[in-house]
Amino acid sequence: MNKTYFIWIGIHFLVWLVAIASIAANLNEIQLTSLCLFFLLLFLLPLFAGKSTMQMALFLIQILATTVIFYPDENGFYPFLLFVQALVLAEAVFYLPRLKSLIVIGVQISFMLLIVAEVRLSIAELAWIGLFYLLLLLSLLYYQSIHIRQTVLIQKHGALLEEYRKMKRQLVTEEEQARQGERMLIGHEIHDSVGHKLTALLMQFEAFRLTAAEKDKQKIADLKKLAEQSLEETRKAVKSFKQKDVGGLQGVIRLIRQLEMESFMKIHFSVKHGAFAASLSGEQSFAVYRAVQEALTNIMKHSSTREVRVLFESPGGSIFRFEVANEATPNPYFQEGYGLKAMRDRLEKVDGSMEVIHDGSQFVVRGSIRLADRRG
Repeated sequence: MNKTYFIWIGIHFLVWLVAIASIAANLNEIQLTSLCLFFLLLFLLPLFAGKSTMQMALFLIQILATTVIFYPDENGFYPFLLFVQALVLAEAVFYLPRLKSLIVIGVQISFMLLIVAEVRLSIAELAWIGLFYLLLLLSLLYYQSIHIRQTVLIQKHGALLEEYRKMKRQLVTEEEQARQGERMLIGHEIHDSVGHKLTALLMQFEAFRLTAAEKDKQKIADLKKLAEQSLEETRKAVKSFKQKDVGGLQGVIRLIRQLEMESFMKIHFSVKHGAFAASLSGEQSFAVYRAVQEALTNIMKHSSTREVRVLFESPGGSIFRFEVANEATPNPYFQEGYGLKAMRDRLEKVDGSMEVIHDGSQFVVRGSIRLADRRG
């Protein structure tokens, strides 16, 4: 049930409170049964959301029930019938498409003419009822036209938004492919030029060592060793260029950027205290990404805002910290779900920890990971 349904319930309560008060003394068993049937159908209406034929049938039965409830007797015409009928018609126009709402309006007018035929009304009263129905129908049909146009615009907006997100995802994918292609090209260039030249240099050092004087052989061996180290470092560089996954904070930011585009959220990044130089392993980078992703997922589910603050820092180079925060309304019943618990377990497996804060003003997820010393 959405807010709209409860608004209709509130309006029905106010209208029927006054209407029943005006006829309570004259209610018989048939009228009381019809009244109960009307409210039963009112509460059943949300169960048939999207099924316009069933909803039309419910509205038609409600019209029959209101006719029985307010059918004229010795007390004459009940003026509150007009307000109840107006409410039923308004709800029918709100929920039903044009053709089916016109059917409900036609049946309603037929029953109203039946009631008017049973009582003696003055010309002024008949004119007032006719004017009331004329203005009511014109306003309802005008509203329905506006509502239909608005629905079409919302659908078009949704389609454009989905296309925008698709293009953003495609752009990120193409950028990643282009970046990977450049890395592969650079790797091949290093391998084909620098690597081959260093290999040739080693061969020349070895040939020179065999013919050199004894006093020069140690210097040549040291130079050869330096060239071998350079070749090994070059091979490592080429290998890293050919890897698809980029570790460290740069890889984490790239992944979160893609998530930001797909989720259509505004994320403010703050990078402090050497976070870019943090020596995160691939597993730690993935754990940080999953933690931020889960935090953003919780924000999308439980927050009405789409603006988030994300902080990365690495004070002293011995620990990496992250924080995801946004404004949130108070929720005394908040409990950590499976996603947050799994996120904490994943961080603990990579020597990290996490805390979740949900107070009256914000929702915050903080995590930290101890970094291994890789300087040696």
